[in-house]
Amino acid sequence: MQNKKILWADDEIEHLKPHILFLEGKNFKVDTVNNGLDAIQKCISTNYDLVFLDENMPGIGGLETLKKIKENKPSLPVVMITKNEAEQIMEEAIGQKIADYLIKPVNPNQILLATKKILENKRIQSERAINEYQQDFRQISLDLLETNDIHGWINIYKKLVKWDLDFSENKDTGFDEVFENQQKEANQEFSKFIQKKYESFLALGNQNAPIMSHTLFEKKLKPLIQKHDEDIPIFFLLMDNLRYDQWKILQSTISSIFNVDEESLFLSILPTTTQYSRNAIFAGLTPLEIAEKYPALWSYDEEEGGKNNHEQVFLNENFARLGLQDVSRTYHKIVNLEQAKHLVGIADNLMSKRFNVVVYNFVDTLSHARTDSKIMRELAEDEVAYRSLTKSWFDHSPLLEFIKKISAHKVKLVITTDHGSVRVKNPVKVIGDKQTSTNLRYKTGKKLSYNRKEVAETTKPRHFKLPQKNLSSSFIFAKSNDFLVYPNNMNHFIKYYDQTFQHGGISMEEMLIPFITLRSK
Repeated sequence: MQNKKILWADDEIEHLKPHILFLEGKNFKVDTVNNGLDAIQKCISTNYDLVFLDENMPGIGGLETLKKIKENKPSLPVVMITKNEAEQIMEEAIGQKIADYLIKPVNPNQILLATKKILENKRIQSERAINEYQQDFRQISLDLLETNDIHGWINIYKKLVKWDLDFSENKDTGFDEVFENQQKEANQEFSKFIQKKYESFLALGNQNAPIMSHTLFEKKLKPLIQKHDEDIPIFFLLMDNLRYDQWKILQSTISSIFNVDEESLFLSILPTTTQYSRNAIFAGLTPLEIAEKYPALWSYDEEEGGKNNHEQVFLNENFARLGLQDVSRTYHKIVNLEQAKHLVGIADNLMSKRFNVVVYNFVDTLSHARTDSKIMRELAEDEVAYRSLTKSWFDHSPLLEFIKKISAHKVKLVITTDHGSVRVKNPVKVIGDKQTSTNLRYKTGKKLSYNRKEVAETTKPRHFKLPQKNLSSSFIFAKSNDFLVYPNNMNHFIKYYDQTFQHGGISMEEMLIPFITLRSK
């Protein structure tokens, strides 16, 4: 690897000979100048990796030199070195995007630390990540074989997301394939766990059942609402199709505005789609109970029209069953920019209500747009790019503006979702009649033909608390990274849907979803 080039500008450069020799002994190439004009010319004529710049030089000073260097080489990192600790000097240097700020006298180790932090930060972090993952890899592999409860799976998933985010910041670790294989193995084992335990999770009176979509309000939100010592507005923000890793990359922005009180994960019901899981959240009922209690409000898969048009009705009924009917509340579903801007405009007016629901549909829209648009596929070709696109949208969205606006008041904010999504890679063949549902991650219908080893199935939907329009209807669910395709025009559908983000089936990304409580600072 070629030695990194450093320029050091100081009017007393001869006194810094020991520092320079120390850097050169660490395989850095160091050029020196004793004034700002020469520093500017050197930066124009030579490609340096780093500049050390004295703030107090005769003639053209350090700050003016910094400005000229940045005009010509805006991305060139500059470390300002000064005797002057005046706040104004520091702020001006920081405003011109210096890489670091050192106070004289400096010793060689300080200089080396600043150099490594700027020039070798990625390499050092990458090496650390590799070493730590090698240790964690063995533990995760053991946990995959031994974990037999949902809390263990949540811990595994959190670890995998942590490493996914770490590796996305430290590319070229050489561990991409190893990590991808461990993720795949984890999802395969998680699918086995869900097939084994899911029905028991739904059993009436199971005290060991995890918090799921239909019990979320009773177990998490009712206690929050009933806290008498905190009679402040609560904002319940449900961002459709928000994965846990997407929450983690939004967290840095949101936690600068709100303090995070709790970060937990709960289990989405099956199928992991808006029609089933979000209705269950607001109704506080399983899909089967919703269909039996409100037959006129439940739409089956094959029926035309929207499947989530009655959330506010379900919410009001749920509040009544929970003894919260007197709690003042509002409900807002945001599906376009005009509605989003209107929400920002009325934010202050919502402070008089105890509980404010905001359903925000953009993330799901982004997922579908990525499937349907070639350009969007290229912009979000994998999880790293998908997260980046989500964060870019959020940082410039009316939703962030709304969150900032309510943060000016003393409020509680809850952020959650109805389900996540998974990037599908492996086609699984299914045959069904014309009435079979069209979702790629689950199918329901009367005459489904498939390889039982390739899917999770229930021929008795009531055991999964799912309604069935016909007595012979069954449900099947894709596992891990699989997606369900018909034999007719199969190659076309494989090419079209391969590597797209889908939901409805069984994977950690779809089922283990975030529940975050925050309070304004």
